[in-house]
Amino acid sequence: MILSAKNIHFSYGAVSTLHGVSFDVGAGDVVALIGANGAGKTTTMRCISGILRPTSGEIFFKGEPITQLAAHKIARLGIAHVLEGRHLFRHLTVRENLDMGAYHRTDRNAVVADLDWIYTLFPRIKERVNQTAGTLSGGEQQMVAIARALISKPAILLLDEPSMGLAPRIVDTIFEVIVDVARTGLPIFLVEQNANRSLAIADRAYVLELGRVVLAGTGSELIDNERVRHSYLGA
Repeated sequence: MILSAKNIHFSYGAVSTLHGVSFDVGAGDVVALIGANGAGKTTTMRCISGILRPTSGEIFFKGEPITQLAAHKIARLGIAHVLEGRHLFRHLTVRENLDMGAYHRTDRNAVVADLDWIYTLFPRIKERVNQTAGTLSGGEQQMVAIARALISKPAILLLDEPSMGLAPRIVDTIFEVIVDVARTGLPIFLVEQNANRSLAIADRAYVLELGRVVLAGTGSELIDNERVRHSYLGA
């Protein structure tokens, strides 16, 4: 497995939010984590990338424990986390934001080639490359946030609510890009409230309720699951 969590618990002070969360992401997998607001999805994601440290349990990356590592060391291993809310450098240009994503890379010729690929994925980014990131629309900012993660040449991509607050046509673009990126073989761990869209592209998925994994299966299995359809798919 590329990424595994085993029996993760987390508490904000006296408030316990994760209760024994476990999951696996294999090579080339798109894995979705779905659930309602407050279920613990973002907390789970932040425990992976080191922003938060689990109270107990273990997280493994390529078979090695990373639970006690600092966030910057986890990022250097190749775990790229696109945070909920984008978190761009708002006063820098689009190109400068992308340069920040590639700051640790020494293969400059390959960076140029990767930029060309990113501009193919996101033509609008190329059009806005010299524009200040804070002046972009929400959809354009989300594109830049994903592009900044991709230019780091990650070993796995973590996406936290990439469609949140976006117009339907931009959501279509974002999910098309996720599928295109997945076809390159990059593993993706996707946290999404848009259960329909995420399950439709997921190889495997987990349902999180009140900090616990209550269901797991392939994306197609969960789409057809009566409990999931009733609670998350509006069926």
